[in-house]
Amino acid sequence: MKRRVAILISGRGSNMAALIQAAKAKDFPAEIVVVISNRADAGGLALAAQNGVPTATIESKPFGKDRAAFETVLQTALDQHRVELICLGGFMRLFTAGFVQRWYGRMLNIHPSLLPSFPGLEPQAQALRSGVKISGATVHFVIPETDAGPIVMQGAVTVQDDDTPETLAARILEIEHRIYPDALRLLASGHVMLDGEVCKIAGNAGSRDTLISPVAN
Repeated sequence: MKRRVAILISGRGSNMAALIQAAKAKDFPAEIVVVISNRADAGGLALAAQNGVPTATIESKPFGKDRAAFETVLQTALDQHRVELICLGGFMRLFTAGFVQRWYGRMLNIHPSLLPSFPGLEPQAQALRSGVKISGATVHFVIPETDAGPIVMQGAVTVQDDDTPETLAARILEIEHRIYPDALRLLASGHVMLDGEVCKIAGNAGSRDTLISPVAN
């Protein structure tokens, strides 16, 4: 039976779109049962509706700093849709420790860097300032600390000397759209195991490919 998934968004929902598209495959082990936004003007709501996915808006602004009150309403919506797993797709709202603990091991987020490097805002600019030669994206379980939690999957891109935060972000976004559905597939199919703070994948031998950048001629 397919696992029931909610996607939480605040904006355009590009990762949401990738997840919805992947879930259309008959052999995908999860179904997107609702997209919930904390902003009524989020562009992803219309896109979800166009794809036949139910949507809901729970405006967070009226709750101010009362995160627990917002989460009570959110949890009611999740219960109504019998949600089993959550994927955050650019959801710009911090959770309380209690909500995170309730969903620990069942809530995924994606961040445009190779965590634990460059958490927080503007990770692409952080990467360029540091001079790293490889960057990428990370799918991880959500914990109370921002952009932390056990890592489920990562994808890498090379950093070019003429990159700007925008050009690097665009290449990383392509990787995000590839690895997020794959990470959800692993979780929904029961292949993800948590060993303390480390995530392990059942039956995964890992890739033996090596990525080196720059290439020396």
